[in-house]
Amino acid sequence: MDLTEQINQLEADLQELGPLLEKAERTRVQELLRQEQKKLEKEIAAKRQQKEQQARREADSTTKAAYTVKITNYGWDQSDKYVKMYITLKGVHNIPSENVDVNFTERSFSLLVKDLEGKNHQMTMTNLLGPIDPKDSSKKIKTDMVLVMCKKQTVRKWDCLTQVEKQSKEKDKPAVDDNADPSEGLMTMLKKIYSEGDDEMKRTINKAWSESQEKKLKGGEDGSMMDF
Repeated sequence: MDLTEQINQLEADLQELGPLLEKAERTRVQELLRQEQKKLEKEIAAKRQQKEQQARREADSTTKAAYTVKITNYGWDQSDKYVKMYITLKGVHNIPSENVDVNFTERSFSLLVKDLEGKNHQMTMTNLLGPIDPKDSSKKIKTDMVLVMCKKQTVRKWDCLTQVEKQSKEKDKPAVDDNADPSEGLMTMLKKIYSEGDDEMKRTINKAWSESQEKKLKGGEDGSMMDF
């Protein structure tokens, strides 16, 4: 029974005591009823004070926890069926499990950890590489860690975690010209190595180039040095 219910019961007892006191005729009975009346009034006052203190503590806790920080410390792994997110949060196993809430959509999830060391901790992951099944996705609370398990809709390995990462990799990938001369690409690479290399590297490249030219000419003219 919570404090509100206790106060209601005591007030009901006090209210019922009033008519009894009015009907009492003997002095001793009246005195006993007045003592019980004062006892109930004191108990009600104490319970109300206790309720007010509890409300203040809850308000203070809510105020402290209102400060929200973004979660940046995490890692991820996968199997054919699940993407697993490992979110490190010291002491998370010590708070009530209902304080750890994860909401899933087909392409995202959001994690909110409430009132951990006086703060809220939040993480949102959007634009997942593939669709997930929200109803079969879940969370597990471990020592100093929250494990978020996203169930893939399609059984396969992901190349990366999000669409943004995929687009970034494709952007950074050098363009391939199917009609380009492979030797031109090799020459460009060698020139870059030559220009950035030290004297020993340059001598090595020149020697390799000369030997290659000698073999190609089959004993003819000496191979010339690369024009870098």
